[in-house]
Parts: sequence; structure tokens; C-alpha cells
Amino acid sequence: MNATIRNALVMAGFAMTAQAAAQVTFYENEGFQGRNFTANQQVNNFAQHGFNDRASSAVVVGNRWEVCEDARFNGRCVVLRAGRYPSLAAMGLNDRVSSVRSVNVNAQIEDHRYAPMPAPTAPQITFYESEGFQGRNFTTTQEIRNFQRYGFNDRASSAVVLGDRWEVCEDNRFSGRCVVLRPGRYPSLAAMGLNDRASSVRTVARNTRIEDNRYAPAPVTAYDNRRRNNERVYDANVTSVRAVLANSGQRCWVEREQVVQERSNNTVPGAIVGAIIGGVLGHQIGSGSGQKIATVGGAVGGALVGANVGRATGGQQAAAQDVQRCETVPGQARPAYWDVTYNFRGQDHTVQMTTPPGPTVRVNAQGEPRA
Repeated sequence: MNATIRNALVMAGFAMTAQAAAQVTFYENEGFQGRNFTANQQVNNFAQHGFNDRASSAVVVGNRWEVCEDARFNGRCVVLRAGRYPSLAAMGLNDRVSSVRSVNVNAQIEDHRYAPMPAPTAPQITFYESEGFQGRNFTTTQEIRNFQRYGFNDRASSAVVLGDRWEVCEDNRFSGRCVVLRPGRYPSLAAMGLNDRASSVRTVARNTRIEDNRYAPAPVTAYDNRRRNNERVYDANVTSVRAVLANSGQRCWVEREQVVQERSNNTVPGAIVGAIIGGVLGHQIGSGSGQKIATVGGAVGGALVGANVGRATGGQQAAAQDVQRCETVPGQARPAYWDVTYNFRGQDHTVQMTTPPGPTVRVNAQGEPRA
């Protein structure tokens, strides 16, 4: 096989992968609320799926999609780029979508055919006085010419970057040695020679080219828990908390345990199905209570964290109760983070937080933590 054919096959493989990853989810109400319908392939007529003229908001993942007001891609059509569209009314398609198909990766689309993009979330950076995102912290969404004005000059030892790149400099007014931080978690600024030396910071324009030697070492992924486009949020009840220690010592936690009880005439069928959610170290959730999420692993994902509950056997049924457990190891230690389980709309979710939670955590309609 010659190089030309091989390269063509490789590129075709990339295109097929990109197409397969494309996905669009439509919601019945604005703000990603209500019943939803997800398509990962062409849909000629939404009526076949019980969703014709019902879509009011959408989320596009992976590639562009063409959305049309009539079946079989007739009538007015609009192209949606990857992103979140809290209202289709902005493009004249509220409750009017009837067909959709992905747009080829290499297809050229005229600008006037694109839907308006929602405003992106502002870039944000948080500095912490101690390594590992501990101690006093300082957050900004705009450039800071001199940390001295904020009482944080030469104090930062770790940082969390969200949304876009930031340039951090050791002297005020962006002088001295400067390093560019990509989105993610930086548990120690010592790795880039900036421990207790940061004096100014500013965002880097998205189209700015940065030489590789100006970047800090690659960070750990950070999940952005800020609200998107004023999405609706809810309070979810915390059901268990477990402290995890960085060092030796005693650790105690509360976990839910299944116990067998005598069964009445009424059965309680069901299953606990939860989602493991990677949080963001040092970013507040809840209603201003100072709760903070930590992450181990980063991105949001799903997994089963429970088993069947209420399965009756021989006149008995299972029930759940909270049980406190402790284990002791030599030495002194303090919690590095807390494993927190909360229940939202019948599902258990788990996040890791840097401080103990209150009775509730704030989440969006999908149960994801929000600030």
C-alpha cells in the first residue's frame, strides 16, 4: 500500500470517528428542561420519535448539526456548532424542529446559515495560599496588574484555571518571568518556579499562539462547576459523608448499609443507580456555604454505585440505613477531602469536596454540581 492511499484511509478513519462522535440533544423546554431526545444519526422526521415541533433548547457535542423546521430537511434550516443553546427562539426554531442531520467535517458553511452562539462562560482563575489548594484563596475573572492591591502579592502556591488560558507573572504589570497556565488544576506552583512569587495575571486571547516553552507543565483536568447560561439549579439532599485522609490517623465516615426487615404486604421494588461525578478542587458549591468540590480523575462520567434495593425474599425486604464506621492508623492526620453522596431525583451521585458539606448541595437538572 503506497503512502498516498494509506494517508487517505487514515483521514477517512478520522472523519468516520468524528462523525460517530457527533451528538445533539433536544429539550422540550428552554434552559435544558423537560423531556429530551438525543440523536447521533440523521433523523428525517421527528414525528416518528414523538418529538415533532417540541424542541425548545439543545446541546450539541462533537460536530455541527443542521436543524430544519420541516421533515426531510425542508423549510428553514440552521446549522448548530458544538455548544449549549438554552433557547431555540433566538434562531426562530422554538417548537418548530422536525428533522436534523450532522454536517460533514469538511463541509464549507456560509456564515449566515449558522445559529447565534451562546455567550461563553468567562475565564476564571483561583489562587490558593498553600499547596494542594489549601488556605486563603483569591479568585478573578479579569486581569490583575498588581496582587498587592488585593493582599495576595507573592502568596500563591497553587491554582485552578477554568475556561481559558491565563498568563501569570512574577512581577506587577506582567513583568519579570511569566508562565501560561492552561485550564486545569495546578497543586503546586513550585513546579514552574512561581511558588509565592505571582504578582500579576491576565487572560490569553483564544487566537494567540503561544510557544511551547512558555507553558507551565500540563495540569490535572478540572471540571467546571459554574452555572451555564443561567441554567436552573436545585438543592439535592446529602445522604452520606466520608472523610479521606492524606496521611495516617483515624478516619470516620457514614455509609449506607442494607439491612433485612420483615416484609409487609407492600413490596418496595427498585434500584439505586448513581453517577460518579468528578468535581473541581476548590470551587464552591451550595448556597454560599463555603462548600468546595475536589476532583480525583477530573471529567464527569457515569457509573453504577448501588444495587437492587427492596427486593423481597421469603417475607423479608431490604432497607437502607446510615451507619458510622471508623478505622485507626498510627499518627496524626487531617482529611484531604470528603467523599459526599447526595440524592437527586431518585439517583445517588458522589462528589469529592475539600470541606465537609452542609445538608444539601446545589446541582443542575442532570444532577451535576453547580456553584
